Amino acid sequence: MVYVLSQEGKPLIPTERHGKVRRMLKEGKAKVVKAKPFTIQLMYETTEYTQPATLGLDSGYSNVGFSAVNAAKEWIAGELSLLQCQVERNKERSRYRRQRRSRLRYRKARFNNRKKPEGWLAPSLQNKLDTHIRLVDKISALVPISKVVVEVAAFDIQEIKNPNIEGKGYQQGEQYGFWNLREYIFHRDNHQCQNPDCKNKAKEKVLQVHHIGFWKGDRTDRPGNLITLCTKCHTPANHQSGKFLYGWEPKVKSYKPETFMSVVRWKLVNAIGCEHTYGHITKTLRIESGLEKSHVNDAFCIAGGTSQQRVDPLQIKQIRRNNRSLELFYDARYIDIRTGEKVSGGELFSGRRARNINLNGPNLRIYRGKKMSKGQRRIRKTRYAYQPCDTVLFNNQKYAVKGIQNKGVYIKLKDLAKPVKTELVSPL
Repeated sequence: MVYVLSQEGKPLIPTERHGKVRRMLKEGKAKVVKAKPFTIQLMYETTEYTQPATLGLDSGYSNVGFSAVNAAKEWIAGELSLLQCQVERNKERSRYRRQRRSRLRYRKARFNNRKKPEGWLAPSLQNKLDTHIRLVDKISALVPISKVVVEVAAFDIQEIKNPNIEGKGYQQGEQYGFWNLREYIFHRDNHQCQNPDCKNKAKEKVLQVHHIGFWKGDRTDRPGNLITLCTKCHTPANHQSGKFLYGWEPKVKSYKPETFMSVVRWKLVNAIGCEHTYGHITKTLRIESGLEKSHVNDAFCIAGGTSQQRVDPLQIKQIRRNNRSLELFYDARYIDIRTGEKVSGGELFSGRRARNINLNGPNLRIYRGKKMSKGQRRIRKTRYAYQPCDTVLFNNQKYAVKGIQNKGVYIKLKDLAKPVKTELVSPL
């Protein structure tokens, strides 16, 4: 499917006449304005007649399905994977701001500028709400949309847990009644280590709280990201790549998606000015059409799709625009004399983890052999033209950028083992 814009930039009916598109581009009657999805803009005046189309949006906490359908065809469809760990990035931004302000010789008192405006949302929820709105705007800029329908959650998660809830009860979340988060996590997990293969035989296990998503950058203190482990399982060695905790994603009691929809569902409908539907209606239509469960198929049914000609769905992933981490640390590497392999210094550590000597692990420093590389502090001094996930051309092939090395001299490309010189690639 090729998406077409008028000379003034208004969306027209998409076309599948690829031969005509090639001739128009060759003759200069059109130009390419976007590669993904492939979009052209006409260079001459034409009628702006369009057919009405309905955009269905299967809104969600982690993924959003979308589908634009008219009476005969599906024009565009796909699934957007939302950016995760927004809370962690907000904390990082707050730390940088606090450092900057602490360097001032005199800082003017600002006690009255911390009031939250009416309708305020937590930054993590606001980010997801804004992403939904931007997605609708981007699709409306590609195809002529006459109506938008959004699926909203039809229940109140707190009312499910407590049917008699009212008034101030909505301000008392799942941690209400516990003096701190740590106590709540222990109570939720029955004061037991949640490692199914725990080999700790102590009569009274010492328990600690573990961040489940540390290995993918999620170190937030929300209950869904915390779990109870004993000190024998919660060790630095188990945090290393290839060990037990790295990549471990156990299921814990969490109502994030439901809570998200309960909070922002009507804000989303009012911001877009669209119609809404409910999940049980979508499910009935999907079963009647014989479609599998997916975000794209749900969006197709939400838009009123039944037997229209389908298109190949797009897979879109939201990425962060800028990395605020200016300094990175790379651990030294040693030869492990037990196996002869190269390992990081963090794996062969002293074992000291607490003042109580009984809780400390074995001293693994004695197994450090020859030092193969020193620890490094790398500081980013400039913002380079190429950013991660950019598409470039190298040896007449497309590659995605992974990172920049050696102060911009070399560029790391996905699917290539070795970096190449930046001057040998061109932007695409």
